[in-house]
Amino acid sequence: MAGKKRDKKPLEFRNTQLADALQTQDMAALAFALRHGPTIVPLLRPGQRDDPRDSGDVWTYRDPGTGDIALLLFSDAANKPAALPAAVGLQSPGWLRAFLGTHEAHITTVFFDIAGPHPMQAAPADLIAALDA
Repeated sequence: MAGKKRDKKPLEFRNTQLADALQTQDMAALAFALRHGPTIVPLLRPGQRDDPRDSGDVWTYRDPGTGDIALLLFSDAANKPAALPAAVGLQSPGWLRAFLGTHEAHITTVFFDIAGPHPMQAAPADLIAALDA
């Protein structure tokens, strides 16, 4: 039998559990959703398709007045404001933990779905603790 063509299921750039946790503003549900599903991050530069080690460059927001840096995460790519870079990455819980661990000293806050429908924010240390639980 010659190779059958498989219908590849397109990637879904959303985490329904995370969206539900944000809707209820439930920190325990948020922690569960982050430990068991992906998050969507805006990318300054998308990763190279042929290099699985290249996840792209994550876009962060720097407040021009204070210099504070915020990481923006989304439960659904549709919730990302158009003013942010067009590219997004679908990142695993392990990636999020490693990224926060590496940049914890520089990131002052993490915003979820900053433009709605149910925004929430947390300190990087709180998210690291939630991911490690």
